[in-house]
Amino acid sequence: MTVTYDPKHPKYFDEGDLRGELSRVYDLCHGCRLCLSLCPSFPTMFNLIDAKDGAVEALSAAEQDKVVDECYQCKLCYVKCPYVPPHEWELDFPRLMLRAAANRRKTIPERVTTQVLARTDQSGRLATAIAPLANAALSKPGTLARRVMERAVGISAQRMLPPYARVRFTTWFKRRRQSTAGQRGELAGSQANVAVFPTCLVEYQNPAVGQDLVKVYERNRVDCQLVDGVGCCGAPWLHSGEFDSFTRQARKNLPGLAAAVRAGRDIVVSQPTCGYVLKRDYLDYVGGEEARLVAEHTYDASEYLWRLHKDPDKSLDTDFEGDVPESITYHAPCHLQAQNIGLRSRDLLKLTGAKVTTVAKCSGIDGTWGLRADNYELARSVAKPLEDAVAKSGSAAVAGDCQLANTAIAEGTGRVSRHPLQILARAYGIAEED
Repeated sequence: MTVTYDPKHPKYFDEGDLRGELSRVYDLCHGCRLCLSLCPSFPTMFNLIDAKDGAVEALSAAEQDKVVDECYQCKLCYVKCPYVPPHEWELDFPRLMLRAAANRRKTIPERVTTQVLARTDQSGRLATAIAPLANAALSKPGTLARRVMERAVGISAQRMLPPYARVRFTTWFKRRRQSTAGQRGELAGSQANVAVFPTCLVEYQNPAVGQDLVKVYERNRVDCQLVDGVGCCGAPWLHSGEFDSFTRQARKNLPGLAAAVRAGRDIVVSQPTCGYVLKRDYLDYVGGEEARLVAEHTYDASEYLWRLHKDPDKSLDTDFEGDVPESITYHAPCHLQAQNIGLRSRDLLKLTGAKVTTVAKCSGIDGTWGLRADNYELARSVAKPLEDAVAKSGSAAVAGDCQLANTAIAEGTGRVSRHPLQILARAYGIAEED
């Protein structure tokens, strides 16, 4: 039995070795149970073990795999588990689940659902080119088109999906720069320089988040640029255990991102899953000097603004003369909590004078897990506490950093949840794009 989370290790894809490691970790989890409330994997695991009178080694491979299937990589184990590395027990449950998923991919053909969900750039470019048609076909759950789509590619017909934009974020950004007198380089008098990693959800589906990010940053004298050739971070590949595809995508992104860092720019990311991938997963699964450089200089978008606010040599504009909601319910996404950087979006929202209530419950999406038809009912049950908390809050506004989680909130409550930087933009008096 080998404690390894490195796909290049000779034992990583050894089925017998994996089964032994699953038994070791399940036994540790069974003896602790601090993780009971985190996700469906743990109650399922404990119930299966209890049915065997505590004999973890008596679990069948199918029973072990049921636990694997219900892990959606929320990463909250890193927040709550007392045994994560560098503890001597080296218990890294999320990465063990990825190891199990990757082993399964070696013997079971790649699912069509993974191909569709993971090829975000291809589908995004096509769908934005025909946005009215794509949205008419896909935006309403339960339609004939969505039922056909579920049967064909495995994406739940009942799940609300974010609509596609007519104009991509990078297109908007480049047009805006071209319309500026002299096609200026860096922002005059800038106190910092960043490269914006758009993320697929901002690039193809909600460019308004990226637009407000740029305007809020410029308001605070932070010059924003893009990195040519950067695409999806690769999270859908990784979370499905498709390491080869994930590694190819990472190696496509890393040179440009690393070059931006060497040119004096930090990298800012508005979506927490993508930020986690750049900070942690590129380093863990790809490694090398470029991955290290990118990881050390990548920041969540709100995290970066908070650093300006706390830096004695820099400043954050706290003159909010625009529209400030009296109260805000802020959803803290799982992949943001797992970064252990604090809830900086919440802290920024408090600077506006609004009363902020935090809800730190899972949306049941976590990457693409909750979009799959096989997981829909379980995902909705996971999201129910979040939906109830938002519905009962009675706040004037709802905010959350993750676009997929915001869509799940809208699906479950009917409330529109906006990225915190959008609320900050309105508080500054920055108008929304037409």
